[in-house]
Amino acid sequence: MFSVKKTVLIVDDDPAIVQALKAILERHGCHTCTAVDGREALAKIDEKMPDLIILDLWLPEVPGETVCKVIRKNDKLKDIPIIMVTAKCSDVDRVIGRVIGADYYVKKPFDAIMLLKIIQDALKANDRRLIHH
Repeated sequence: MFSVKKTVLIVDDDPAIVQALKAILERHGCHTCTAVDGREALAKIDEKMPDLIILDLWLPEVPGETVCKVIRKNDKLKDIPIIMVTAKCSDVDRVIGRVIGADYYVKKPFDAIMLLKIIQDALKANDRRLIHH
């Protein structure tokens, strides 16, 4: 699926979601790393510098909303695409997701094919942005 191996950080406290996302992404040629809470996510982001982050909104330790805001305020991290994947899916939640810095907002349970398309689009858009920067 991807011409160059991309690293995707999966941040979710539900082991079933993490395993499903890992399997899907690795099957399509991505490297993955995972975090089960917001504190671990921030450490992994700094350590791994992922190409994309899949972030749950409801996380222990540090909520996904805070993780997203921290990423967007950091010049080194601010351009990493963030896909918010959450059970909170009202129109208000979607607007809040965009305001805090999520590039995409996906409702759980998600359709794997649709999520893969979003991931692919996000990575391509980011590659184009980096080339023109």
